[in-house]
Amino acid sequence: MGDQQDSGETTKESPFWRFSLSIYGSDGVPAACLTLQDGSGVDVNVLLFVLFAASQGRQIALADAEAIVAAIEPWRRHVVVPLRGVRRFLKEAPQGFEGQDIPALRQRVKMMELEAERFQQEALYSSWPVTALGVPAPASQAARANMDVYAAALSAQFDSGAVSALLDAFLKIGEAFT
Repeated sequence: MGDQQDSGETTKESPFWRFSLSIYGSDGVPAACLTLQDGSGVDVNVLLFVLFAASQGRQIALADAEAIVAAIEPWRRHVVVPLRGVRRFLKEAPQGFEGQDIPALRQRVKMMELEAERFQQEALYSSWPVTALGVPAPASQAARANMDVYAAALSAQFDSGAVSALLDAFLKIGEAFT
């Protein structure tokens, strides 16, 4: 979710989007997400989705995680990642563009990136009803298991400190979304 902020409540926002904004606003979560994104290839939106599923008392299966990753990958690769790359590139004015209003352009790109992420989250929410995923499980158990399954779907190892930060935040707010 980058270093994004809520763009305002709309009727199109799902409980998953509201969950994401809530957990992402927790101490340590943005840094943990960035660590996992840059270090393990995590799609933060998918990561938040598996935590949202846990908040609904669902422990997802590896096959579910793999299907979600495969379905979302084209959007992530062709829309979200390029917008993120442009936003990051514009952090400082490129040589020869110092007199231009690069911060304003970066802000517009940032808003486009946030909107692309919201679209991705709405697609996740509508395409994979969490009650149809995996099996019922206590939220705290499901959160850890879902992160492990997502790591397995990526064939990645997640940074333990980042996982701990996410699980701590989840325990503080996650079960409020059941």
